[in-house]
Amino acid sequence: MGQLLITILVCFFAGMGAGLGTGFAGMSAAAVITPVLVTFLHMDAYAAVGIALASDVLASAVSAYEYGKNGNLDIRNGIVMMVSVLAFTLVGSWVSSLLDNQIMGGASVFMTMLLGVKFIVKPVMTTKESMAAVSAKKRVIQSVICGILIGFICGFIGAGGGMMMLLILTTVLGYELKTAVGTSVFIMAFTALTGSVSHFAIGGAPDWTVLALCVVFTLLWARIAAKFANKASPKTLNRATGVVLMILGIVVLGFQYFT
Repeated sequence: MGQLLITILVCFFAGMGAGLGTGFAGMSAAAVITPVLVTFLHMDAYAAVGIALASDVLASAVSAYEYGKNGNLDIRNGIVMMVSVLAFTLVGSWVSSLLDNQIMGGASVFMTMLLGVKFIVKPVMTTKESMAAVSAKKRVIQSVICGILIGFICGFIGAGGGMMMLLILTTVLGYELKTAVGTSVFIMAFTALTGSVSHFAIGGAPDWTVLALCVVFTLLWARIAAKFANKASPKTLNRATGVVLMILGIVVLGFQYFT
């Protein structure tokens, strides 16, 4: 009974962190859930990643629905970018297998914290009107190029997909923050599904109790965060997103280097 209670508590806090990161900033659940499960439940890292990705599927999907319902989702360009991301994640992963890139393992964690600081210090105040001023052809070309870049980096580093998408969508493609997060979680739902299926196919069945708990808690907190984010003002959302990213980055960094 004691071990079950510990498992529930660990999954609750892992799901809460992952859900808030997903709903607010389109962050991959794997960045939070994986180190928590490995550290506190002593789970095999490969199995933990599979559970984290599976938790990401519904959390990202319900977040994307919430953002889409409020008109904060660019489906057409999101699909274009998603195809590029999926294709070049495989390329990046192959290149990574040929090189020694252990040092890059913590890159996504530092990027998460720096991105959090960026949203607090220099918030994204782009409007939908300025987004609409960009021609459809130019936007598609930008989506393909940026998808290639994001996919390659994610495959090479092995993490950071949600963060890379949010960074590129807001700074390079000029998306306003809500549309950037909505489009990011839309793409993440499909990439997480692909990743989780491949993990379970290769590594075998997961711990069903941990999987169910992580999926439920991540879904719950992602829905709460997405509802709040879509009602918040741009300034408030920038600050909330920045704080969430900084806290998650610090916590994950602590798990990786001090446990």
